[in-house]
Amino acid sequence: AIHAQSPRNSEAFVPVDCCTLQEALFESELFGHERGAFTGADRRKPGLIEAAAHGTLFLDEMGEAGPAIQSKLLRVIETGRFRRVGSSSDQRADVRIVAATNRDLLSRSIQGAFRQDLYYRLSTFVIDVPPLRNRTEDIPFLTAHFLTRRCQSQGTPIKRVSPEALSRLCDYKWPGNVRELRN
Repeated sequence: AIHAQSPRNSEAFVPVDCCTLQEALFESELFGHERGAFTGADRRKPGLIEAAAHGTLFLDEMGEAGPAIQSKLLRVIETGRFRRVGSSSDQRADVRIVAATNRDLLSRSIQGAFRQDLYYRLSTFVIDVPPLRNRTEDIPFLTAHFLTRRCQSQGTPIKRVSPEALSRLCDYKWPGNVRELRN
């Protein structure tokens, strides 16, 4: 699901893993905090929204976000504003928000496990990507891409996968989807 708020440019790309972001730290990580906002806050710290200014904030595994996180994200999307922890003034959120999940957020919102109003804000433009096991024709291209990137990052000559190995890759069911193939 994608929600766009017309950023001026798209150079910044800030990923946020909603699975690993602890709800207790979410507000400080996403919105930042002021010096003295809590014990240990010895300086002002910009949040991830500020880091993504005029670019993209990518919310990975949005379906795993808890109710408090959902509520605070909804406010940012609806108002375009946020407040650093410990601040008395709002900041403008000039970001494009892209959210990804492997969960059926519509079903979860109907069941009450995901905010329905947030679902409708995020589902402005939905791109449904079937699991890798249902699109084996992509495996050769993805394999070549990941292998090329790995070789380039390690400074080694670009390698190719043998036809036999590629056949085995295409026969595999990929329960871990594209991330499993990449790894």
